[in-house]
Amino acid sequence: MKYKVYLNYLFITALVLSLFSCKTQEKYTTYLFTYFTGNSGNEEAIRYALSQDGYNYYALNGNNPIIDSKDISSTGGVRDPHILRGADGKTFYMVVTDMVSANGWSSNRAMVLMKSTDLINWTSTVINIPKTYPEEFGDVVRVWAPQTIYDSKTKQYMIYWSMLGAEGPDIIYYAYANKDFTGLATTPKQLFFSPTNSACIDGDIIYKDGVYNLFFKNESHGGGIRKAVSDKLTEGYVQQDGFYDQTDAAVEGSGIFKLIDSDEYILMYDMYTSGTYQFTKSNDLEYFTVVDDAISMNFHPRHGTVIRITESEKNVLLEKWGTLDKSAFVSFKAEGIRQNNVDINDEEETIYIPVKLGTDITNLDLKIETLPWVNMLTAGAQDFSKGTVDYTIETAGKQKTYKVSVHEDNNPVLSGFYADPEIIYSEKNKKYYIYPTSDGFTGWSGTYFKTFSSPDLVNWTDEGVILDLKKDVSWADRNAWAPCAIEKKVNGEYKYFYYFTAAQKIGVAVADNPEGPFVDSGQPIIGKKPEGINRGQEIDPDIFTDPVSGKTYLYWGNGYMGVVELNDDMVSIKPNSFKRLNPGGTFREGTEVFYRNGKYYFLWSEDDTRSPNYRVRYATADSPLGPLNIPENNLILEKRPEKGIYGTGHNSVIQTPDSDIWHIVYHRFTRPNGIEMGRAAGYNREVCIDKLEFNEDGSIKPVEPTISGILSLN
Repeated sequence: MKYKVYLNYLFITALVLSLFSCKTQEKYTTYLFTYFTGNSGNEEAIRYALSQDGYNYYALNGNNPIIDSKDISSTGGVRDPHILRGADGKTFYMVVTDMVSANGWSSNRAMVLMKSTDLINWTSTVINIPKTYPEEFGDVVRVWAPQTIYDSKTKQYMIYWSMLGAEGPDIIYYAYANKDFTGLATTPKQLFFSPTNSACIDGDIIYKDGVYNLFFKNESHGGGIRKAVSDKLTEGYVQQDGFYDQTDAAVEGSGIFKLIDSDEYILMYDMYTSGTYQFTKSNDLEYFTVVDDAISMNFHPRHGTVIRITESEKNVLLEKWGTLDKSAFVSFKAEGIRQNNVDINDEEETIYIPVKLGTDITNLDLKIETLPWVNMLTAGAQDFSKGTVDYTIETAGKQKTYKVSVHEDNNPVLSGFYADPEIIYSEKNKKYYIYPTSDGFTGWSGTYFKTFSSPDLVNWTDEGVILDLKKDVSWADRNAWAPCAIEKKVNGEYKYFYYFTAAQKIGVAVADNPEGPFVDSGQPIIGKKPEGINRGQEIDPDIFTDPVSGKTYLYWGNGYMGVVELNDDMVSIKPNSFKRLNPGGTFREGTEVFYRNGKYYFLWSEDDTRSPNYRVRYATADSPLGPLNIPENNLILEKRPEKGIYGTGHNSVIQTPDSDIWHIVYHRFTRPNGIEMGRAAGYNREVCIDKLEFNEDGSIKPVEPTISGILSLN
């Protein structure tokens, strides 16, 4: 009897402990995304973001690193962070690539092992593979994208990563970590054997229904995300048919995680040439559907991973990195606000909000959206016509008040990211048209062109896509850059000739109306370097008809300024008419030619479009073919740091008909955030218009780039 009572006591005790454990075991409520952001400066560093639903992510710490890469790495940079919650539920493990990409893609030899109990304080150890295993792996030239998984059979943490030796493809290896997670306890072994001996990187393993699913990037034989499966963690992986990414774009860095309180999984991957991430969803790890429309991020991540965390763990992170600064504001959704140009100054605690002309600022509800963990204590419509209005935000018991002002500004004149603007006036429609590069694509990778119309240079209408390389051009499908256009009368009818850059060649398309549709001629008009030219690119066309002779000239060039005369058909070149002009050593690209009071003006851009110092110079000539007379002080458009204006260049010029009123149309870095974007500012640009004025001797006065822009043609 005593034995039975004792057994009952043990059973009841176990039941009570189990119930207590269930009650005290915190549920997962939040997703933690670890990632890096790019290939330069402190972009190669670990960052955090949070999400309440697994779809919408917001950066912590203002999208700044949570650890200094120099403190944990041998190279000064880290990439590809993978985070794992330990088997005990309270210890976290992170492994990262020890690498600075500027040193070369085969320059790193190490990875970093990290350990934490609070997600804030991390211990770290560098593992240099060739030094640790000189006999087995002394020829390794890169060690990439490590990840960790817990082996429940051996009760050890297994690290797996890809390596490239002096010969052969990248191969995924594995080894077990030591007990303290400060080194490797076993010699690396090959984990996956590609049936085609392809290069394989960025492995990611998830266990489901008795099967280990290894997602990885296949670097050759088609590329993309593939999968191999095995019922054993360390061997026997069999590659499955097909690819698991849902895009034709280049991808890498797949990461998979399970949604909270759901049987569904998210497979995400880095579309690194497109500057975005794609999320897909599945409940069987076999068939995935794209859910991009549900995804949002207030940052641009590179190769990272997601884990689920508890409410208390989230609050610890918010206490540390949930700062009350400009990163707390997600958007200002009131109609008329120029979203890209809202300027939040944390030092002065001010917010400058530009709105489109005509916006009623006497009764304006800004409709501010903040981070999910930030409360906005000021709400509703406010009168901004009398000056600033105080707005207070709050989080984790802390408050901050900003003085908010609203201004009717007209620069940029186009909503969104556009660059390299060409402008014409259509006699047929009595309207102005801007033909820009469609910008905002990583590495200038846009593939289509749009146009915008205006009756007054102030109010602009998006006329839509006028030429799509992938649909409308047979000889090129990439790098849609820097177009120009001209209106001509042919047999009494208006025709529009559109010269554009595609794949570093220049094409020409024709339309009956300035807003298109334009029909490509079928071949480039400039398809190779002219004789005697051995540098630069065949880009940035400019078209000009000489009002004196009636002849039409096509200018172009990057690294050199070239010109040819066109035949009357406007789509072919007069033989032997090429000439190289000499604008001096400041010339980079972006030729613009116009005529005024007997003088020919040649404008061009100096420096690189990714540089804050991109700027415009000019020369004059007595002929459209030169020679060029370069004034001593010929700099006419440059940055204004005190206004937050940078990267002013690649312009065109327009004269108001029947007047001597002139304007310059140019692009600049997106303001105010462009200057913080590094070289990416060079493909996140916006179009502005300001006055162009002349001295009595015909020289051009320096242009004052403005935030307000112009309010009328005068």
